[in-house]
Amino acid sequence: MPKIIPIKDLKNTSQISEMCHVAEEPIYITKNGYGDMVIMSVEMYEITMKRLNMYRQLELSENQIDTGKTRDARESLDNLKKKYAI
Repeated sequence: MPKIIPIKDLKNTSQISEMCHVAEEPIYITKNGYGDMVIMSVEMYEITMKRLNMYRQLELSENQIDTGKTRDARESLDNLKKKYAI
């Protein structure tokens, strides 16, 4: 279940930092009862960014397959072997 705290609780920075490092998901900050910000640890942010990049790369690959922008793997390897005399 997501952790949701009011913005006034951000005054206790050491407690918020501890929450960010213990939580395995972002912490949602509300202002006047409405969503305002999301905070997370640097480690969680880096994991999230790596995952997002992976999804982008997969989407690019799927688009290349759908548009026929692919090559036969054996043919490509043979071309590389000839090019570099392997």
